[in-house]
Amino acid sequence: MPQLSMFENKIQRPLADRLRPRTLDEFYGQKHLLGEGKVLRKLIESDNIGSMIFWGPPGVGKTTLAGIIAASTDSEFIEFSAVTSGIKEIRSVMEQAETNRQLGTRTIVFVDEIHRFNKAQQDAFLPFVERGSIVLIGATTENPSFEVNGALLSRCRVFVLNQLNEDDICDILRRAVTDRRGFGLDRIVISDDIIHAIAVFSDGDARAALSTLEMVILNSDTDSEGRIVVTEEIVQQCTSKKMLLYDKNGEEHYNLISALHKSMRNSDPDAAVYWLARMLEAGEDPMYVARRVTRFAAEDIGMADPRALEICVAAFQACHLIGMPECTVHLTEAVVYCSLAPKSNAMDVAYMLAREDAQRMLDEPVPLVIRNAPTKLMKEQGYGKGYQYAHDAKDKLTNMQCLPDSLLGREYYRPTKQGFEERYGERLAEIKKWKREHGAPGFAKDRPESAEPDAGKMAAQSTEKSAKEKQEAPAEGPSDDTLQVKVFKTAAEMLAELEKDKK
Repeated sequence: MPQLSMFENKIQRPLADRLRPRTLDEFYGQKHLLGEGKVLRKLIESDNIGSMIFWGPPGVGKTTLAGIIAASTDSEFIEFSAVTSGIKEIRSVMEQAETNRQLGTRTIVFVDEIHRFNKAQQDAFLPFVERGSIVLIGATTENPSFEVNGALLSRCRVFVLNQLNEDDICDILRRAVTDRRGFGLDRIVISDDIIHAIAVFSDGDARAALSTLEMVILNSDTDSEGRIVVTEEIVQQCTSKKMLLYDKNGEEHYNLISALHKSMRNSDPDAAVYWLARMLEAGEDPMYVARRVTRFAAEDIGMADPRALEICVAAFQACHLIGMPECTVHLTEAVVYCSLAPKSNAMDVAYMLAREDAQRMLDEPVPLVIRNAPTKLMKEQGYGKGYQYAHDAKDKLTNMQCLPDSLLGREYYRPTKQGFEERYGERLAEIKKWKREHGAPGFAKDRPESAEPDAGKMAAQSTEKSAKEKQEAPAEGPSDDTLQVKVFKTAAEMLAELEKDKK
């Protein structure tokens, strides 16, 4: 029997551990898995658990969910950590599980941080999972496709746990203040703004949020009425972060990302770095900034400097791998590069025009010549008939039709003369000239011509999916009818303009 310390009961457990949810009803977040009628909730409530892996960022409830399963199952539940366990412990547990199986008892084994086990250690579970001796539940913050043995992974169902949103974290913090297991027996005075600030600082990690709240409350002063009053100054001292202007309704959030985006577009690296720092120091998720900067690299730079996208994706990966505060320099590098790079919105314009046609003509059939023909019947119906494999052609070009009949002659990609894109424009002109000379459908010499569209005006007409994701002020531009006419520009006209520029 393990020896107990006489001081054990006097040492209070951390707030996050005391408030750990005991039932699914107390669990916050993961509605896509644990909402009423959802698959994982049904499995838990029916005690029909199979081997599974919980994959998600820290502090989203992976271990807590395993504890809820342990409390609700009739099976023997064994928990151990990959950090402190090795092959010897695994084999011992597996032998006990096999004995339980022979006696008719199911054993559920929960392995926290399963990605820390090496291949040999993970292989030790495999035969027992296959025989049904154990039900394995693993928890990991890393992509199981790369960190879990393929044979073991194929026998488990992966459930992805999402990062908690700020509303979830705020609810958890309010519960900590009122729950008897938290600070419910104390008289705590804390504003919604401070709760929201702690939620923002936690970056979706409930454990981190509760630890911050506990530290803040324990370091706060008591007023004359015996109340513990939490102030902004205490939060700043405990988190080493200033509570900058970053309102919970989101307006300032989108003002700042708009300022960053437009500063880069205006080729002002100093302003861009300042707005970047404003966002990060206020507690903004660096992954959100990285996503927006990566979008900028294609939307506002594109083929004018394709290297910009590579740098922004690398910065995104750095943010994911090492996080704050180390990733600030990677984002700064990406922001400065984007600010200095030549600008082109041709990618945004191309998709905007193609999307308009796609939405208006969703039922346009794929030309038979480029359809896939995996069956004899499809081949008999003409699928793939006349297909030309470009690699077999002398110039690696063919006169094969790729657009539907009703869209022949449409031009979506309109290269600018900025940076490297001028070279791609020259290449495109050569391709179109070849196709015209070889009778490719839609490239006839007598195609109607039209004036070149103003790419900037067309981009300004792009309707955004979410006003909050991108608050761009719309500039005046041509009407939809004008856009329909302007896309009909011939390759001959483009080539003539290129030759004129060269002269």
